[in-house]
This record gives sequence, structure tokens and C-alpha cells, in this order.
Amino acid sequence: MNRFMKRIIAKDVIAITLAPFGIYIDKEETLENGHTLTHEKIHWKQQIEMLIIPFYLWYVIEWLIKLLKYGKSAYYQISLEKEAYSHQSDATYLITRKHYAWIKLLTNKTKNG
Repeated sequence: MNRFMKRIIAKDVIAITLAPFGIYIDKEETLENGHTLTHEKIHWKQQIEMLIIPFYLWYVIEWLIKLLKYGKSAYYQISLEKEAYSHQSDATYLITRKHYAWIKLLTNKTKNG
């Protein structure tokens, strides 16, 4: 799984959330890093609010569209990832998060890309 993800986003994957389970690639890093856990919990909230299957469809379609424009940095331009990266260091974000918060990030380009 890690090699597959590395080809897509050109970096090692520490964790991935696949509803209904969080599957953590590097268990020690994930448990020690609160940012990673918050990031994955944000994805969990996104998946639940989008009823899981539409989340994956949206994710892949948005990634494919942005792949044409941004190449390998397309992963960082996906609105769902932008929300998770933007708020992964905020321990209270999941309490204050509004539903579909990622929508406002559809057109904003991030620094990573």
C-alpha cells in the first residue's frame, strides 16, 4: 500500500482512513503524532457527511482533474486534503468544524502545490 501511495503522491504515507476503519500504515508514527490523528479524523468526518461512497468518487474525480493541472502535487490541491492539512494542528477543529467545510477550498491553491 505504501509503495502504491508513494507513486501517486510522491511521498511516504504515514496513515490512511478508509471507512469504516482507519488503516494506519506506520502505527508508531501515527500514535505519537497528534496531527496525523486529527488529519485522519477530519477525513472520517468528511466520509461520514458524504455517505462514504460519494466521498471516494469525489476524491478520485477531483484528483484526476487536478492531476491534469498540477501533476504530482494534485494530491495537495484536493479540497478534502486541503481541509485536513489546514486544520490538523488544531485539536478543537473537529468540535467547531462546519459540515462540508472543504467546499470553500475547491478553488484555492495551496502552497504545497
